[in-house]
Amino acid sequence: MTSIDDMADVIMKGLTEYADLADTAMKAAVKKTATSVKKEISTNAPKSSGKYRKSWTTKKTKENSHTLEMTVHSKDRYRLAHLLEKGHAKRNGGRVSGKPHIAPAEAHGEDMLTDLIKEALS
Repeated sequence: MTSIDDMADVIMKGLTEYADLADTAMKAAVKKTATSVKKEISTNAPKSSGKYRKSWTTKKTKENSHTLEMTVHSKDRYRLAHLLEKGHAKRNGGRVSGKPHIAPAEAHGEDMLTDLIKEALS
């Protein structure tokens, strides 16, 4: 049996354990989502030589004890991303239509992250 004096310590310990579990679950969800977004972008990206598709990667941007920030980016073909996503003008006139492959993956990633965090905390 816990005395009234010890109750605050017990409650604080329980809240700390829950916060640690929530942080761990959130970080795992962020990593899983970043990997999924990278795979989806790579799969749906335009393929000429395949170098653009293979250039996508994830990178841990910022991490501390409570947060994790991951970035999905093209390592060496980043200049092409906007042109391929939105389309561009041709050198001798006309336009090349864009092939949306980043925006849909980002939207799916947002939904996936929300669902994974809700699932982990319930």
